[in-house]
Amino acid sequence: MNRILGIEFRRSAALGAAFLITVAGTILLQATASRWSTGWMALAMTQREYLALLSPLAMAAGAWQSYRVHRANVDELFASASRPRPQRMVPSLVTTGLAVIVAYLVTLLTAASRILDTARYLPPAAYVVVAVGLAAMIASVWLGLAVGRQVPALATAPALAVIGFALLIFAPHALPDGGMTAAFSPSMGMSVFSDYDTVDGQVSAAQGLWMAAIAVAAAVLFAVKDRTLAFAALVPLALGATATALLVPTGDAYERGRLDPAAQELVCTADAPRVCLSRAHEALLPEVAPKARRALALLSRTSAVQAHEDTTTLFPPTSPKSRADTVLMRITVDAHGRLAQPGRLEPAMLTGAFTGPDHCGDRPNVPVATAAAFWLLDRKPTAGPDGLEYVDPDAVKLWTALRTLPRAEAKARVTAVYQAAQKCQVATDLLTRGAR
Repeated sequence: MNRILGIEFRRSAALGAAFLITVAGTILLQATASRWSTGWMALAMTQREYLALLSPLAMAAGAWQSYRVHRANVDELFASASRPRPQRMVPSLVTTGLAVIVAYLVTLLTAASRILDTARYLPPAAYVVVAVGLAAMIASVWLGLAVGRQVPALATAPALAVIGFALLIFAPHALPDGGMTAAFSPSMGMSVFSDYDTVDGQVSAAQGLWMAAIAVAAAVLFAVKDRTLAFAALVPLALGATATALLVPTGDAYERGRLDPAAQELVCTADAPRVCLSRAHEALLPEVAPKARRALALLSRTSAVQAHEDTTTLFPPTSPKSRADTVLMRITVDAHGRLAQPGRLEPAMLTGAFTGPDHCGDRPNVPVATAAAFWLLDRKPTAGPDGLEYVDPDAVKLWTALRTLPRAEAKARVTAVYQAAQKCQVATDLLTRGAR
């Protein structure tokens, strides 16, 4: 069998297809590293999202292989063998399947080397997401083999690539629910909205079941000798579609399953003052802790004695409970898995502390908070890598006025701003009124 597979690899387009898919997948992942550098689950999901391109490439590769066999006119030669046709098709199915598996895994491992030193949290669900991606690639290349055999034309491969891309992108949107959309398209539902995103086990099971149904249907369509029997391929498709629709969670259940609570759990330093990051960002603790503690030292006259990562998410909506003794900090990761713009952490922490808890809602307190924060930092409010994303001109005026006050007076007013913010009170007048 090994000798047969070796011959099949040499004479087929499997190796060329593997090379093409590897190059395309690697370019996509490396060019968008900032999307998945946060961790292993983000990498697995992002690669799955790119199946919108990789899967059509695999379909085209399978169709091209069938066209090459047809063009070589060797069907009669192979038919003279004393084995039934389904058995003769096994080497083609195995070699093409192995080729796309290797291409997918090489692409994944190449990207993984980028975050090997920074990503620690590896949930079991990440393995399942990758496994479903492998199943999707096998189903795609086998579907290409089947279609290429039924329509052995030069235009079949490029046409199948275009049609496959269009179907993967647009067809799922016709489904009424996000869960159904994700179940019937391996690239849908993989967009990463937070560093705590995941794929629910039931969703992965439904996706795997549908990919298996397509693979079986494609193998049947590829192996049947009489085209009148091609309708037999509809049986596994119908069974798979029915089982997938019954298995996949929908509505609120699907939305809840998109979040990994374990990734949001806090991991804290052993010594005080405590600095806590989510498990997803645990590797950044040595880099974040010193900066967070410097910010806490500047808040020594307030009730803040510890710093926690802000694990707020929008989809689904979650937020940590606000505490008077805790300063929240937003953690962003750069394309190499390190803390993005480390100089911005302290100004952002202090500004957030003086703005007040999220439950206070929108308030015109940001200029005051910015002025107070940068007074503690003893530098002018700035925007950029070592400042904030945006600085209101009013904040600069308030900071300038604060600098003209005696230090003891200014310190007292800054403390009063913090206390007012914790009570959801607008504190503009604390910095604008004359010296007492």
